[in-house]
Amino acid sequence: MTDAQRITLTGVAIPPGPGGTPGLRGLLAVPDGPGPWPGVVLLHEAFGVDGVVRRQAQRMAAAGCLTLVPDLFTDGGARRALVPTFRAVDAGGGRPFADAEAARAHLAARPDCTGRVGVLGSSVGGGLALHLAARGFDAAAVFYARLPRDPHTTLLGACPVVAGYGGRDPGLRGTAAELATVLTRVGVRHDVREYPGAGHGFLHDAPVGPRVLRPLLRDALRIRPDPAAAADAWARTDAWFAEHLRGRPPAEVPALRPSAP
Repeated sequence: MTDAQRITLTGVAIPPGPGGTPGLRGLLAVPDGPGPWPGVVLLHEAFGVDGVVRRQAQRMAAAGCLTLVPDLFTDGGARRALVPTFRAVDAGGGRPFADAEAARAHLAARPDCTGRVGVLGSSVGGGLALHLAARGFDAAAVFYARLPRDPHTTLLGACPVVAGYGGRDPGLRGTAAELATVLTRVGVRHDVREYPGAGHGFLHDAPVGPRVLRPLLRDALRIRPDPAAAADAWARTDAWFAEHLRGRPPAEVPALRPSAP
């Protein structure tokens, strides 16, 4: 059994903020050993809080981050909440933003949290995380996410951002370079990388979605695991959060490669 597998996931009620979901639920993963720890709000993808997301939460807790996954589909499940969630992220406001902020505030107020909180998301959760980078978080990790409609305005004053994209992701070609350019222009510290052989969903450690749709997701949309890209992306995320959430100087964390041009 790995360190991550030993981490217990606990269902929690998250007090909703203004405009948030009544009865908001989440999963909490607490690191082993004495705290306090920095917090991480982990935002799930279109398939909700599935096994992949649960293992990601355990992994982040094993890396020393108090990790909370707010269930953005609390109100009615994916059937009812998926489309409104996509629309809200595209518009830059709404219930998912309120729920993510409620999760951040809940973590920061816990006695076992240092008060420094990062946000981690991929796909639609990554798009939400990009918006949130300028809304009270201390560090952000973003993977295969669409950029905001007006990224220069949205990302002005953002926290440090580490990001990754797949070079074979048909819907996001060129996004890594565009994001790096925007973050450079607005003066946000960043590490953005494109993995040439990876597609969408490279952080997954197993196939996702309804079984009947998996061939379509894999072959047409290039949503498939990529262990090599995932290993590098997780190492960069750990280093980023160690520096920006724990305050460890860069010399004490693995060296980071240059950002994409």
